[in-house]
Amino acid sequence: MRRIVPYIAVILAMLIWAGSGIAVQQSLLYVRPFTLMIIRFTIAILVMLSVGLLVRSHERRYPREGGSLLALQLIRKKDIPIFLLAGTMQPVLYFIFETFCYRSLSSPTIAEALLSTAPVIAPWLALLILRERVTKYHIIGIVVSTVGMLLLVLIGSDSFELGNPIGIPLAFLAVCSAVFYTIVLRKIPEHYSPLSIVFYDQLISLLFFYPLWAIVEGKACFTQGFLLASNPEEALAAIGYLGICSSVIAFILFCYTVRQIGVTEANAFNNVRPVFTALIMLAFFGEELPLGKWLGIALIVVGLFVCQKQENLPFDDNLQA
Repeated sequence: MRRIVPYIAVILAMLIWAGSGIAVQQSLLYVRPFTLMIIRFTIAILVMLSVGLLVRSHERRYPREGGSLLALQLIRKKDIPIFLLAGTMQPVLYFIFETFCYRSLSSPTIAEALLSTAPVIAPWLALLILRERVTKYHIIGIVVSTVGMLLLVLIGSDSFELGNPIGIPLAFLAVCSAVFYTIVLRKIPEHYSPLSIVFYDQLISLLFFYPLWAIVEGKACFTQGFLLASNPEEALAAIGYLGICSSVIAFILFCYTVRQIGVTEANAFNNVRPVFTALIMLAFFGEELPLGKWLGIALIVVGLFVCQKQENLPFDDNLQA
């Protein structure tokens, strides 16, 4: 049972993140991008601080071996640089590159396809930096699931104008930031709980986002108002979803998974996000799924199963450091 817990965790994380794009679009109707980021991560910090302190208080009264996944711990001075690096990679750089990628490219479909390429890049960076083995099954599974992701994202789309080409390198930088973040997670000492890691990462991000917000949007917020439209009630649920579900629950689940199964296998599950997005659009917005999209979903699922196969073959040894 313990072997499947990380896989359940990462699937739940991808399901939550699949709804994030819809929530971001809804939120941006009422608040500016950097304003959304500081509200979102401030909510996340307050939630994690409350939960972490409650769990820590409970553990002092009822100690148990190994501690809790939700305990909030202090950072040792020697570990501050690795936390700073993690927080800089994601959320800071990833969200900046992602936001301006969506704003540069005219088609969100193309942006989503480009931002979903983390599984292709992750194995090679993990091999070079962490010396994680890349097996034959990793490669086959990632290729199959990536083809499925492209079918799912691109089939049936009627808008393919590129827009500003700068969006392409921005998407690549966003993906690299996300992959480097998962690599840094593997370097953080094992005794830190997932909640502690995510809490400090996002606290560090606020130290970056507040000055950026003040420079880019602060004046407009104070002179023109924080809200871009009236009747913001529709955005409250979306912002709450981003702050609690996407920024707390999903990040903790993904952090736990990376530290359990590794960078390559955890990032392979990024290809399942478009599947969940398509199913959400089908269930709640009535968007149709043509046969090609169902084929894409099937390829993604098959590719993920192949990617998790553990059998060692001579081919594997050639890809070990």
